[in-house]
Amino acid sequence: MSGIPADRRWSPSMPEAYERYLVPVLFRPFAVDLAARAAASDPRRVLELAAGTGALTSCLLAALPGAEVVATDLNESMAEFGRARVPGARWRQADAQQLPFEDGSFDLVVCQFGAMFFPDRPAAFAEVRRVLVPGGRFLFSTWGPLSGHGFDSATQAGLDRAFPTDPPDFLRTLPHGYHDPALVSADLAAGGLEPTGHRPLTLEGTAESAAAVATGFLTGTPLRAAVEARGGSPDDPALHAALTAELTARLGAGRVTAPMTAHLFEARHAPGPRSGAA
Repeated sequence: MSGIPADRRWSPSMPEAYERYLVPVLFRPFAVDLAARAAASDPRRVLELAAGTGALTSCLLAALPGAEVVATDLNESMAEFGRARVPGARWRQADAQQLPFEDGSFDLVVCQFGAMFFPDRPAAFAEVRRVLVPGGRFLFSTWGPLSGHGFDSATQAGLDRAFPTDPPDFLRTLPHGYHDPALVSADLAAGGLEPTGHRPLTLEGTAESAAAVATGFLTGTPLRAAVEARGGSPDDPALHAALTAELTARLGAGRVTAPMTAHLFEARHAPGPRSGAA
């Protein structure tokens, strides 16, 4: 998948660190919540976009024991790791903007913290509409502002100190760059979906240590490429120490807990021609 931009690419070495250090802290609390919401309509055919290593996938299988769950990710390294970790789902490498499924294949499409990475969100949302049955639901989450996420804001502060003239902006521009409800609603409508709900949700994450969080970001996310592009190394002990120091100063020593704010959005495939269609 060499055509994927570096700020959206997970190399083969990243999924293990991502799963080990970040999934339990940042993603699993929200996955449990989103899976419960997904189960409310008792869907039989579920598609997950940007499934990563399967944090939400495993929760969907537990919440919907009778459903068929298809999990996809743009990055083959993520899909391979997820396939081995959560074999109960059917895994496919797939681009959300060109889904390899027939029209009306799913009752529900879900996506946890992936829409921010879609280069053309209306195009991806149009694909969601295409593969949903009429009346089908689309549930997805995005991160809120960087300031509302204890782990990410502390990590960014550490990066700002370590790279004072040109700090990596991966966290600001991608994970935390798509949370304006008006913009999201406009993109959904442009893709032919009808926005039906939005709410902020703040949950707490707990990490074994500040150092573990720093390791996760530096070795398990595209932040690695951003550091390397600036002549640094994600394995540099001084850089790791700088991020750990900032996380510790803000969150404390030992096991650390921090609030994390996300936005939950819901839309549906409303019957009738797609908005803007010829």
